[in-house]
Amino acid sequence: MKIETARQVEAMVEDLGFCLGLTDSRTNLPSVYIAVCGRRDAYSPKNVQKDYEMSLAWTLKDEVMRGGKVFYGKLCKGRSMFVAQRLIPYFNAIWGVPKGREKEILSDDANKILKVLRKEWEMGTSDLRAETQIENRQKLTKALDELQRTMKVVSSEVLYQPKFTYIWTLTEARFPKAMAKKVSREDAVKELARAFLQMCRMTYRGEFAKALGITRKEAGLANHALVKEGFAARISTGVYKVRNEK
Repeated sequence: MKIETARQVEAMVEDLGFCLGLTDSRTNLPSVYIAVCGRRDAYSPKNVQKDYEMSLAWTLKDEVMRGGKVFYGKLCKGRSMFVAQRLIPYFNAIWGVPKGREKEILSDDANKILKVLRKEWEMGTSDLRAETQIENRQKLTKALDELQRTMKVVSSEVLYQPKFTYIWTLTEARFPKAMAKKVSREDAVKELARAFLQMCRMTYRGEFAKALGITRKEAGLANHALVKEGFAARISTGVYKVRNEK
């Protein structure tokens, strides 16, 4: 079924748990763009600005971002992803950075941005650059990407007039309950493995690890745990399916 509205995108994310944004079939995860195309073999056109399906996917991405019902940002492997709120704690357990370790782990520029946003709560990219005195745009973009990967900030709005800019806010402000929930890394990987297996129905060796950028050892332990609890069945080495799935 083709996706045509923001509400359908939100429903898809809730059903899958997580998916990519504007990537095509060359990745091993579903995406909003593929859903808009309504075919599994969708490839991004060379001229994306004139392509109807890519334009619609981009517009829907903006609408869903504004709605704030699901998480949207650059996460694992630096790819833009949508995440259902129920899975935010698990992503945060793997890629998040505890507040007490921010100065130790995050870059100086990233910490400057956090300091400003914790005072202002919301700010556009250009104003953020001025307030943090990070004059180099590439450095600012790099720091914002770092903060997205570590679940610290999200874009809550995108403006095209009078000029193109994103509005940034703290993830803990946009999704307070989900970000406050604490889970172990082991449980987090297992629950993401569960969501991935539910999404694919059957997974092959290395697929889960590749999709989310975790180690094969962690992925294997998570899948073994799903087998032990009766959710998954092991077909062969590295191959799993949902139990009782034909």
